[in-house]
Amino acid sequence: MSPFTNLAKEGITHGVNLVGDTMYDAVLLFSEIARRKSTILADLGIKPKEYLLATVHRPYNTDTPENMKSILDAFLGIDETVIFPVHPRTRKRMTEFGLDNPQSEIQNLKFIDPVGYLDMLILEQNAKAILTDSGGMQKEAYFFGVPCVTMRTETEWIETVEVRWNVVIGADRAKIVEAVKSFKMDNPRPKLYGDGRAAEKIIQHLTT
Repeated sequence: MSPFTNLAKEGITHGVNLVGDTMYDAVLLFSEIARRKSTILADLGIKPKEYLLATVHRPYNTDTPENMKSILDAFLGIDETVIFPVHPRTRKRMTEFGLDNPQSEIQNLKFIDPVGYLDMLILEQNAKAILTDSGGMQKEAYFFGVPCVTMRTETEWIETVEVRWNVVIGADRAKIVEAVKSFKMDNPRPKLYGDGRAAEKIIQHLTT
């Protein structure tokens, strides 16, 4: 679908310019800083492309015991190292639901405290795959060329699904595990979000 299609449906066709996504600009800028400053991989004792990165924070998952348990069971069933920065409200719900198992009993699933933006960028770009219910991380996964498994029933970024770099699975354990195992890394990855110069192009259009 053309980026102009929805605007055209609203009758907006004049003065429309496709410049890209300023979020991509920011990710490129701060990724360079992160590569110089972050030590998160060494701190966690992990290597690039030898782990999965997971985040869960939406009420759809965290406030429903069945969904939260299904997701954690999926992480355990993947049989790969899963790095899981646990959001405070997610950790609270896990405790309430009796799902905060001792770390020693879960060899492949590593619960860690939330990390800052620079550390998260490093974890994202070096992950083998990302499992998330976040909106922003779906796009960041695409920016970095990392497959994304979205643990929701819908997504704002349907274009990432259309080019097969993102699959929308929900909270079903079997579907999450199968999605990770069957994801192929050879899909074309068109420049859906521009070339990292969106802010510059916006200024050009506004000043000419």
